[in-house]
Amino acid sequence: MKKIAVGKMFEGTEVSLGCMRMKALSVSDVENIVGVAMDQGITYFDHADIYGDGKSEEVFGEAAKNLGLKREDIILQTKCGIRKGFFDFSKEHIISSVEKSLKRLQADYVDVLLLHRPDTLVEPEEVAEAFDHLHQSGKVKYFGVSNHNPYQIELLQKFLDHKIVINQMQFGIMHTVMIDAGINVNMYNNDSVMRDGGTLDYCRLKDITIQAWSPYQYGFFEGVFLDNDKFSALNTVIDRIAKEKGVSNVTIATAWILRHPAKMQVVVGTMNTGRLKEIAKASNIELSREEWYEIYTAAGHVLP
Repeated sequence: MKKIAVGKMFEGTEVSLGCMRMKALSVSDVENIVGVAMDQGITYFDHADIYGDGKSEEVFGEAAKNLGLKREDIILQTKCGIRKGFFDFSKEHIISSVEKSLKRLQADYVDVLLLHRPDTLVEPEEVAEAFDHLHQSGKVKYFGVSNHNPYQIELLQKFLDHKIVINQMQFGIMHTVMIDAGINVNMYNNDSVMRDGGTLDYCRLKDITIQAWSPYQYGFFEGVFLDNDKFSALNTVIDRIAKEKGVSNVTIATAWILRHPAKMQVVVGTMNTGRLKEIAKASNIELSREEWYEIYTAAGHVLP
C-alpha cells in the first residue's frame, strides 16, 4: 500500500478504512476486518463520535486491544461537531467529544481530529482554544475539517495556531462536484456551476489533503453505482478496463480517484474483507489519462 504526505505533515496510507459500519459488528468481526486491513497495508482508520452513537469507536477499541495493535503502528482519526438536530463547534463540546472518543477507542491520543459538517454558529476563537488545549495535553496531534469550503477554512485558519491538514469531502465517479466546474470554465451548462467554492484547487494550493468519502455512492446515500443497471454505460467501461487490467470494478473505481494529481486519500466503509482486498489493489493500478477521461464521460459528463 502506497502512502501519501497528508497535509505535508505526516504519512498515511492511500486507502483509509472508514469505521462507521462497525456499529453493527461484533468485536470478533471487527478484529477480522481490521486484521485484513492491516494485512493489506491499510493502517489509517477513520472514526466519528456519531458513528453508532459511539458504538463504532467502542468495538474498534476492543478489537485493537485484542489484536495487540501497537498504537504507533496505526493512525486514528475521529470527527466531532454533529449533534442530534444541530451542529456544535463550541470549545466545550469539541474537548468533551475527544475525551469520550479516546475512552471508547482505549487510546491516549488520536492522530487527527476533524470538525464534521460546518457549524454556521462557529466562533473560531473557541475552536482555536479547544485545539490548543487538545494539542498541548497530547490528546490530538493534527487537525482538519470535513465538508468545508475554502472561505470556511480560511476563517478558521485565521485564528488557529495549527495548520488544517485535511478536508474530507464526498468524491467519486458519480459525485464529481469538485472537478466539474474546473473542466467547464466560462460555460453555460450545468457542470459549469461552482457548488463548492473551488475546494479542490484551494486545498492543493494550501497543501490540504482531500479525503474522499462515500467513493462508490451516487447522490446523497442513494446507493452504489457499481453493478447498477441505472449506470449501464459507466459500468460497461469500468468492467472493460477492469478486465484488461485483471482486477475488479471496485479496484478501478478506487484507482480513478487515486489517479488525480491532488493525491487524495480514499476513505472506504466496506466491512467485507474480500471487497477490501480488491480495493487495496488500487494502490498499484494507475489509469492512463485516456482511461480516466473515458470513465468520466461514461458517467454522463460531456467535455466542452
